Amino acid sequence: MAFCKEVRIEYSELWQASFDHPFVKGIADGTLPLDVFRHYVMQDAYYLSHFAKIQAIGAVKATDLETTKRFAFHSEHTCAAELALHESFMELLGVTDKDWEAFEPSPSAYAYVSHMYRSAEGDLADVLASILPCYWLYHEIGERLKNAKPNHPIYDRWIGTYGSAEFGELVKEQMDRMDRLASGLPEKRRTELKDRFRRSSYYEWNFWEQAWRKESWTVNTYSQAGV
Repeated sequence: MAFCKEVRIEYSELWQASFDHPFVKGIADGTLPLDVFRHYVMQDAYYLSHFAKIQAIGAVKATDLETTKRFAFHSEHTCAAELALHESFMELLGVTDKDWEAFEPSPSAYAYVSHMYRSAEGDLADVLASILPCYWLYHEIGERLKNAKPNHPIYDRWIGTYGSAEFGELVKEQMDRMDRLASGLPEKRRTELKDRFRRSSYYEWNFWEQAWRKESWTVNTYSQAGV
């Protein structure tokens, strides 16, 4: 079985948790509180700035010039298209320079980025297995929500971007590449790649969750009474 088909089946419940998350459903019907989306978009800008660097590492890891060229293109696309989209959201949401001075990545965002860099210590297949869920899951959400009517300028545009044919072509390109890289590998090696994919799929779900909870580095304290 092709790698992408296999992981999509094995981790279907994990992906369904993303589809069912109140953050995603709130985008679909336009009820997502703007302060929650504001938290998300700032964390996602942090994530994407590193995602583009991981794509650039993929360009270095590639063993042929065409693949190097394509990963470099994907990195540039992240910087030019996705980050520009987020910048427009930040303007609409009133994010200021002062907000950025005080910004700190959430624990979940920090952990996801750290996972990608750890994966990038491997070869190109490791890099791609760790970043593919971000591409693929977002496009599948965009496809699922393409008939949704949030009637909100931010959420309408978010759905339109990730459900677009242009974005879908980039996703398919990387899925096809992942299948080629995984083809013929020993089962132990495929399992390693599947683990990277699974962890990134979990972090994708957790990214909605950290936004929904507006996660920070504060901790709950517990009384010593009765101990």
